[in-house]
Amino acid sequence: MMRELVLAEGGGVQVGEHPAWHVFGLTINADTVISTVIAAVIVLGFGLYLAAKATAKVPSGLQLVFETVTDQVERQVESNIGIRTAPFVVPLAISLFFFILIANWLSILPHTWEEYVRPPTADVNLTFAMAILVMVMVWVTGVRVRGRGYFRHFVEPYPAMLPLYVIEELTKPVTLSLRLFGNILAGTVMVSVLALMPVAVLWLPTAAWKLFDLFIGLLQALIFALLTILYFGFAAGGHEEAG
Repeated sequence: MMRELVLAEGGGVQVGEHPAWHVFGLTINADTVISTVIAAVIVLGFGLYLAAKATAKVPSGLQLVFETVTDQVERQVESNIGIRTAPFVVPLAISLFFFILIANWLSILPHTWEEYVRPPTADVNLTFAMAILVMVMVWVTGVRVRGRGYFRHFVEPYPAMLPLYVIEELTKPVTLSLRLFGNILAGTVMVSVLALMPVAVLWLPTAAWKLFDLFIGLLQALIFALLTILYFGFAAGGHEEAG
């Protein structure tokens, strides 16, 4: 990972540096842990609030947002897998979407703990952990749904394709994590670069970039959730094959 982005005149913007805790010989990125907990608490609070306030009458704006996301996720799962085949994919994809969205948007929220409240998705350790968790669940689901038939696609149409298919499976969590990590890290670097501009003109490019950051954060959360659904669909053999 690149540790420093050097600018003109010898200035530097540190990239990949984290305040750390050292526990039992382990180095823990303090900002990633704190930001992850904050994002998780926000998502959990959002869910509890909706559970308490949800109504069949005129829904609130938050309820409309949640229902819209849920409806789209259910449509994608039904078309790619079949909800009855893997019913847990819907809550998993919804949870991932909202968690990643809030985690990405933490840099937009006003706060005074800038050193400790950064987008945790700008830390490759978190994105790798999420991607590996998703892919392990995908592989387990593929075996559970298709049995031995899950391994058949590794040797079709020719057994010589086995090494390529294995490499493809192993690179899925890498690409899934690095796509999210790279885009969010680029946003944090850009904010650091803009901070070097004169204060008199800083507000305009910063405001414009923050708005763009909102869109990127939403897009990356959507892509991660959608790819999660598609990977489950491939593993389960599609709706028709999975039944």
